[in-house]
Amino acid sequence: MIVQTQSKRIKLIFAFVPGLIKHIKTIPYARWDSKNKWWSIPYSQQFLEEINQEAVRLGLKVITEIEPPKKQGVSKLNATEVAFYKPCPKTYVNKLTELRYSDNTIKSYVPLFEEFINHFPKEDLDALNDRHVMEFSRFLVTERKVSTSYQNQAINSIKFYFEKVLGGRRKLYFVERPRQEQSLPTVCSVEEIQLILSSIKNIKHKAVLSIIYSAGLRISEAINLPIKAIDSDRMQIHIKNAKGKKDRYTILSKTALGLLRVYFKKEKPHYWLFEGMGSTKEKPVQYSSRSIQNILKAALKKTDIKKNVTVHTLRHSFATHLLENGTDLRYIQNLLGHSNPKTTEVYTHITTKGFNQIVSPLDKINI
Repeated sequence: MIVQTQSKRIKLIFAFVPGLIKHIKTIPYARWDSKNKWWSIPYSQQFLEEINQEAVRLGLKVITEIEPPKKQGVSKLNATEVAFYKPCPKTYVNKLTELRYSDNTIKSYVPLFEEFINHFPKEDLDALNDRHVMEFSRFLVTERKVSTSYQNQAINSIKFYFEKVLGGRRKLYFVERPRQEQSLPTVCSVEEIQLILSSIKNIKHKAVLSIIYSAGLRISEAINLPIKAIDSDRMQIHIKNAKGKKDRYTILSKTALGLLRVYFKKEKPHYWLFEGMGSTKEKPVQYSSRSIQNILKAALKKTDIKKNVTVHTLRHSFATHLLENGTDLRYIQNLLGHSNPKTTEVYTHITTKGFNQIVSPLDKINI
């Protein structure tokens, strides 16, 4: 039985079949669940076809099901709905800033820590301890039904308070951390990227999405690019203080450079490569990530693309398309700014290069 889950994984339920097990073990992120006695692999049309093909070869009957959506958990506390909502202590925010945590981390940690302290409205902040951390973690899983990544980040925000703000010893709070639900990222085909970019008429909007795709940028990297980051002589883009406070160079596309030149003549940005409303020479305003997300959302509505495409999908697509064109994985790792090569290796399992050469066993049967 093949069950497609809502967490972008596939459950494989079958009796002991050594040949099938051997094949499953070759699939990245394959996992045996000893409690439920089933295998699971990341969702991918390629993996699905492989499993079907192997099952038919072994003489197994395949039954496919789609897991129904899980019930939504209780909603997050809203500050406007709580009579005595406790804001995040200034010492917490100051310590994050002092230790040079990124703006994105600060924006994530503060509301997460506020959710924790307001989960115990009658408890003084100084009275919170390990027991409260465990109780809150269980609440996130059983009541809020949050994702594993949300739960992990919530725990990290709490650890930051006890270890960095209060200066306590680094310790493992007795909370069973969930295993990360490993799934393969969504990727667009070259044709789908062309459809998206061709549907955009505004030169600024087309330029920003083109730069993100053509250079494999994160959305935060795109909005933090100053004009001087564009090196048209060496055809490179210099990215400073990216994720993990790292600098790197990535490629500058000739097509993207052409779009930028047209955009520059029309918009005349002052400091940032892409600037928002009200930007002046004296006070340049960065473009917002929400604006870029809305550009992509509007572009997708003009196409027939049904995939769950986000701005980060453009980065995944950049890496996959480079790999399909024969670019060495080590170069792709450097262009993306990955510290661990295993992070980049995930794209080897997404590419469809050679996939069209696989012949379904049904095509060999006269029906």
